[in-house]
Amino acid sequence: MTDADRTLLTELRRLLLQLHKALIDWQRAEYEVVHGRLQTTQLLNVLVNDPAFAWLRTMSGLIVRIDEALEPPRRNSAESPMNASASSSETGPLVAQARELVAPEAGSPYAQRYFAAMQELPDVVLAHSELVTLLKLQRPASNA
Repeated sequence: MTDADRTLLTELRRLLLQLHKALIDWQRAEYEVVHGRLQTTQLLNVLVNDPAFAWLRTMSGLIVRIDEALEPPRRNSAESPMNASASSSETGPLVAQARELVAPEAGSPYAQRYFAAMQELPDVVLAHSELVTLLKLQRPASNA
């Protein structure tokens, strides 16, 4: 992975985490109105298993995939130089998926929740704006 790819993914991860946290906090507040207060330990279970949080799982998965792409390559006999360079080709698809998350297909369950959160929360609007700005700066060659 090039230094530029690593820098891009690190910043993309930071901005996605900021947006993700704001969206989780918003969804959690709505959830707690119906189901009662969640302890922090319960929140993880609800995030993973409850349908009310399903719309956030794509973003959660993207953050995990970025984390995996940023991990330093393992040095062992099974890894060849070809395998080490494969992670660089991951940058384009990761950026493309981030673009889809900030410009979702209208009418999808994700888009409905995402745009509702943007209507209610200035923090989501600001995080969205920063993410869009970063994504606009990316060269077309990265499929972003």
